[in-house]
Amino acid sequence: IDFKGVNMVINYDLPTSAVEYIHRIGRTGRAGHTGKAVTFFTEDDKPLLRSIASVIQRAGCPVPDYLKHLPKLQSKQKKKFIKKPLTRESICTTPRCFLKKAKRKTKTTKESIKEKKKVKENKSGSKLQTVSES
Repeated sequence: IDFKGVNMVINYDLPTSAVEYIHRIGRTGRAGHTGKAVTFFTEDDKPLLRSIASVIQRAGCPVPDYLKHLPKLQSKQKKKFIKKPLTRESICTTPRCFLKKAKRKTKTTKESIKEKKKVKENKSGSKLQTVSES
């Protein structure tokens, strides 16, 4: 799928391979256009960084020295990371105030639905009582 006008990609999760990284950031460079890619990583991602850094360097982009000197990942480790990527806590980019508002709204919606059900039950219950009386 080609999305026109994508000029920046943000990776919140480090891709598990250089090929996957190229695929993700390639969304910015379609049809000769240029773009930027920002990738966040943690200490746990260090084994995966060197292969991605070498791809970035081969493309002619600057790479910090500390990334170039990271140890190479052994093929067994690569397979392990590809098979079972790192698990992380979920990332939420929605501001907390919006989440609280949405929670309040769903809470009031649920309460109003319960009230409507009670009203329906009361109406149907009273009709049954009047039928049984006569």
